[in-house]
Amino acid sequence: MGCRCPRSRSSPRCTASPSRCSNCPPGGLADAIGRRPVLVASAVAGAGGLLLLGLADTIALFLASAVLRGIARALSTGPLEAWYVDTVHAHAGRDVDLTGGLARGEVAGSLALAVGTLTGGLLPLVLDGTDTLPALAVPVLAAAGVEVLRALVTARLAEPPHPRPKLAAVVRHVPATVVAGLQVSARDRALTRVLLAAGGAGIALGTIELLTPAWLADLTGGPTAAATYAVVAAAGFGADAVGGMIAGWVVRSCGSHARAAATGVVVSALSLLGLAGCALLRGPGAMALAGLAYCLLFVGLGAAFPAQAKLLHDRVEATERATVLSVQSLVMQVLGAVGLPLIGWQATRHGIEAGYLLGAAVLFASAALFVRLPATAPHAAAGTPPSMGEYADERRVP
Repeated sequence: MGCRCPRSRSSPRCTASPSRCSNCPPGGLADAIGRRPVLVASAVAGAGGLLLLGLADTIALFLASAVLRGIARALSTGPLEAWYVDTVHAHAGRDVDLTGGLARGEVAGSLALAVGTLTGGLLPLVLDGTDTLPALAVPVLAAAGVEVLRALVTARLAEPPHPRPKLAAVVRHVPATVVAGLQVSARDRALTRVLLAAGGAGIALGTIELLTPAWLADLTGGPTAAATYAVVAAAGFGADAVGGMIAGWVVRSCGSHARAAATGVVVSALSLLGLAGCALLRGPGAMALAGLAYCLLFVGLGAAFPAQAKLLHDRVEATERATVLSVQSLVMQVLGAVGLPLIGWQATRHGIEAGYLLGAAVLFASAALFVRLPATAPHAAAGTPPSMGEYADERRVP
């Protein structure tokens, strides 16, 4: 039998579940086998990678650790957010405003990153290393323990019923899954613009991670450089949490999610310009201004993320949500792989301020992608009600 879902010009969206649609490409791994097992596998791989990193004393172990942590990162992209959005849509309907819930998730994640960064940066200063366990290994091994805890907690969470195809079928459809995600993203120009904007934000974050540690090391030097950056990074994550807290207010003030996302990105771009200016200065005043600009950058990104995420989720269905989120991560990684070497090269030739200027230019271009972004999602325009699957009535908001 062919695909029973509408695939016409007026209704291009497939509403069948991946296991029942023979002509439509399958969703991502989490869309196919469920969010929970993928997230548990991610936590297990992350714990193994961090354990190896904490105990590694050879290149082979460092390489194995990097592979496991890369697998963990890949598996964690999308399933948790997709799980939350699907559940809320099933409970409250497709038209519910996700901004508040996504913002609270942003705040929780940012605060956790701030605590983890401070802990990891300061522990080596207060602990004395031993012959068998260097002080730098302690926070890494503690992080492995946190990953084990994450796996246990995730395994106990209730997930709505989901079709379970055979593993062989999932593996066989991996190439089609990649193509499917790209097709889903390319069929809607507004969705493509949202994904590219996320890539621009990824380049900006990469710019900060690439240039700021070297700048601080040059200013402070000595064994306290890592601890100094830990404090600075924690302040940035705290600022990101503040941005998440005000995200709903920004949307209401701007009048739309697109304008709210553009406003947050512009604030971040202006902050990068401020960092570029501060890199030319010296003295306590310059450092204070740089700290302010650094925090404002993360406030802007934190405020923009929930609005941007809402724009994305409004334009995809439950059966493809994790796939599109994975495509978003892929776009960020690819653009980062292309853009960050150029930014690093410019910073090496012309100074750190040149790298910050390039990052600001990318953010201004990202903000422009939200201009005149259509507010109506394709499923609404086509008059086709979104499909929440056969188990929609059984799901509840956690």
